[in-house]
Amino acid sequence: MTDLVDAHHHVWDLTVRDQPWISGPTLEPLRRSFPLARLPRRAVRTVVVQTVSDESETRELLRLGPPVAAVVGWVDLTAPDVGARLAALLDGPGGHRLAGVRHQVQDETDPEWLCRPDVRRGLRAVSDAGLVFDLLVTPAQLPAAIATVRALPEARFVLDHLGKPRIAEGADAQWSSLVGALAESENVDAKLSGLVTEADLGSWTVQDLRPFVEHALTVFGPRRLMFGSDWPVCTLAASYDEVLAAAGTLTEGLTATERTSVFHSTATRVYRLDTPTHI
Repeated sequence: MTDLVDAHHHVWDLTVRDQPWISGPTLEPLRRSFPLARLPRRAVRTVVVQTVSDESETRELLRLGPPVAAVVGWVDLTAPDVGARLAALLDGPGGHRLAGVRHQVQDETDPEWLCRPDVRRGLRAVSDAGLVFDLLVTPAQLPAAIATVRALPEARFVLDHLGKPRIAEGADAQWSSLVGALAESENVDAKLSGLVTEADLGSWTVQDLRPFVEHALTVFGPRRLMFGSDWPVCTLAASYDEVLAAAGTLTEGLTATERTSVFHSTATRVYRLDTPTHI
């Protein structure tokens, strides 16, 4: 995969900023700095994704060099001046590489958070700025995601981590039905990312992931799916190479063109990696 695009990874420096979400014994291995220099260089281009609700982190990500080709940052969607904040990020250093926005919706206690008028207003501002919105939701939040993408057909959305199915439980009927309904909206693409950490961290197998990936391939199709390593979070369960190998095995039945979509073309299209602003 000489032209591999990794559509989802993170970096952070604990000497610069805390990562409050890293708490408890399960996540303890992540409580150290993961600079870009430690990212395994398997992809020719990558998309780095925010981890905290802080615009200053986004500005720092925009200053990163290769292989980072695009940034999914954060902005307060509910801020009255959200449009101006997005414009400032786009006009600032490295702003031409801002391709999307994400908010940790999974941490919101209101399952209808995405349906709030102030949030919808912010999502429209993201779309008006020419950016995509990464959906980080749990299965219980998928109904609100479905309603939102249908209410905003002009906006572009990307479902992170396939909506976090409960792989460790062996099946997730709620997820299966809801993600199928979400995929009916053509303005949504999805990432084959973050799956090993939804499985049993110590004993997962490729076969554990297969039913979920095959369902995603059925409802979205390869043209709307993209590979993401979710490094370094993936290291709780697997190395970068193990995650990449699993994705390769799970897609080996696709045609060459379909595999190119998953590992290159979808991310390139969605995050506009081939436009002059990303050179």
